[in-house]
Amino acid sequence: MRLSRPIAAVLGGLALAVITIGPAAAADGTFVWVGPKGKAYAIQNPPDRRCLDLAQEARGPQNATKKALVVYSKQKCKGTALRIAPGHSAPRSVPFASVIFNPR
Repeated sequence: MRLSRPIAAVLGGLALAVITIGPAAAADGTFVWVGPKGKAYAIQNPPDRRCLDLAQEARGPQNATKKALVVYSKQKCKGTALRIAPGHSAPRSVPFASVIFNPR
C-alpha cells in the first residue's frame, strides 16, 4: 500500500513531462541552405514559430522537416515571403535573410 503512492506520483510526473515536451517544440527534420562560397549549411530540428535571422548570404532553401516554413527576403521575417511545404525546396538562386518554421 505504501509503495503504490510513490509509484503513482512518479507515473503522474512522467505523464506531465511527456505532455509538456510534446512534438510542438520543433519542426522535426533538417532545414538546409547554401551559404557563402556554395557551402551547405543545416539546422536539425529547428524551433517552431520563431523567426531566425541569417547573418550571412543564404539561398536555395530545402525543407526536409515535417512542417511548412516561410523564408523572407529581409531579416526579422519581413519582406517578400516564400512558403515551402515539407519535403520541398526553392531553386538554388532564391536568396533569403530569415526563416520561420511552422508559421501560424
